Amino acid sequence: MARPPKAPPNGLAEPITPHYFGHRERARERFNTVGGNALQDYELLELLLHQLLPQRDTKELAKALITKFGSFSEVLGASPQRLTEVKGLGDTTVTNLKIIQAVAQRYSRDKIVLDRPVLGSWTALIDYCRSQMAYETKEQFRILFLDKKNQLITDEVQQTGTVDHTPVYPREVIRRTLELSATALIMVHNHPSGDPTPSAADVSMTKAISDVAKPLGITVHDHIIIGKNGHVSMKGLKLF
Repeated sequence: MARPPKAPPNGLAEPITPHYFGHRERARERFNTVGGNALQDYELLELLLHQLLPQRDTKELAKALITKFGSFSEVLGASPQRLTEVKGLGDTTVTNLKIIQAVAQRYSRDKIVLDRPVLGSWTALIDYCRSQMAYETKEQFRILFLDKKNQLITDEVQQTGTVDHTPVYPREVIRRTLELSATALIMVHNHPSGDPTPSAADVSMTKAISDVAKPLGITVHDHIIIGKNGHVSMKGLKLF
């Protein structure tokens, strides 16, 4: 007859370590070895969820989120309402995910603000615009107002529309530019469809704003269209 295992000296059972703790340690080691850029979206999301849900196995939750929304960025960009539809995400975790999104957006913004001309850091500008708008489900029309040194004065969402249309009024754009004493601006809007190709209405609106701005000494540097599948510079395409 087999003897029962001896109890520990203090008479208490040894704590059982959850099986996923070893996996978490290996995931952190992999991150430290290869860096975040080498990780798949679900792997990076899993590491993030480790911090938000320390007492849970988050691998399958990370995969479920990627399956539902498509990518790491789309998970962070999803609305709180849609995130709560995923089993395993409570209100606190959803709020924390939105905080992390805001942190990422602020980081991208600061990279184009720190005492240097916006146009001198085109990659940072596009990264910022994508972080702000690429995964929005409705069209937004945003303006970056610049001073005479092309440094950012402020960045404002002027209008929010539907899934495929945002009303833009040239007089309101110019009025706000003058209020801020801005001498140049960059217009940005998103296409929730994912395709950043300019529409005829996009071209017409851009020309209208540029025509009103020019006699007032206001430079329209560009109108950038952001989509999940890329971006388009209307200035680069010589559309105005």
